[in-house]
Amino acid sequence: MTNNTIANAERELYLTLLTIAETQPMAYEWLALLPKWLNDIKDKRNYAHAPAYQAAVGHLPDIVADKVELDSAAITISAQLNDSERKQTLALLKQLMPWRKGPFQIGSHIDSQVGNQQSGIEIDTEWHSDWKWRRVAPHLGNLKNRRILDVGGGSGYHGWRMTGAGAETVIIVDPSCLFYHQFMAIRHFVGNADNYRTHYIPVPLEALPASSDQGSQLFDTVFSMGVLYHRQSPFEHLQQLRGQLVKGGELVLETLVIDGDANTVLVPHDRYAQMNNVYFLPSVDALIGWLEKVGFSDVRCVDIDVTSIEEQRATEWMTYQSLSDFLDPNDHNKTIEGYPAPKRATIIAKR
Repeated sequence: MTNNTIANAERELYLTLLTIAETQPMAYEWLALLPKWLNDIKDKRNYAHAPAYQAAVGHLPDIVADKVELDSAAITISAQLNDSERKQTLALLKQLMPWRKGPFQIGSHIDSQVGNQQSGIEIDTEWHSDWKWRRVAPHLGNLKNRRILDVGGGSGYHGWRMTGAGAETVIIVDPSCLFYHQFMAIRHFVGNADNYRTHYIPVPLEALPASSDQGSQLFDTVFSMGVLYHRQSPFEHLQQLRGQLVKGGELVLETLVIDGDANTVLVPHDRYAQMNNVYFLPSVDALIGWLEKVGFSDVRCVDIDVTSIEEQRATEWMTYQSLSDFLDPNDHNKTIEGYPAPKRATIIAKR
């Protein structure tokens, strides 16, 4: 017997969009497309692994959560798992590997120092996404009662953190079939503890409706973290982000940058840190100029951080190569291709 986690989450997404449409008619266009979006992500013809991912989520055991914490470093679902539930949950979550963004904790906290029985499961993801949130969060406007779009949200870790910070509604968009089902796996254990304020639409930003060049203008805050350098047309991406914001809304943009002046942009010839889909790495000053050129105001850089091999690394839950394999073994200031090592800037701007 399978659970109804995905069906329930999709129904709540529909109801949320219907509520938004009462005051923002543009949301009706989202509703018209929603059935196709949700059907396409489950279609084996589009994603060969989709049936297996659905089955993994569908067979997760029903447990009673004692407490759900969305505002802690690890998204934590406190519950008592018996040995059978733990083994079943662990095996099913492992079918959704690799887990890249997190961490997540399901069940009792594991205290190895006192030798407790491991009734909990710690999903130690490739990225310490909590470190990024810790850097970004102090610079954000108040997220309470705000409607938020999280573009390229991966497994949904940061979306859950936004809800934990008091957001009224968070909609994550990302076209990955795997990430969608990872989100649904966590949704299974969160249940309705967030009052279904956190949602996931498995499409890219460019698939979202725009009735005009102004976009849909549905969101108070839009996040785009770790996406811009994957876009062949960065200006188009920035314009699309702006189009989703209400007037006066806030953009939070986090992306790879390099050192240099307002005219400095790196265009990797082939791969960058072994990624073959990295197109443009601007300097901070160049990026600020891009944002101003497409119409953003009050643009400011609030954080710059060199990615460490402690923040991004292989784990039991992501067993492939990671950052340490992509850097020059003799000089971690350079990638294996000889480019500057990954450095990330966070920019905040207003529409």
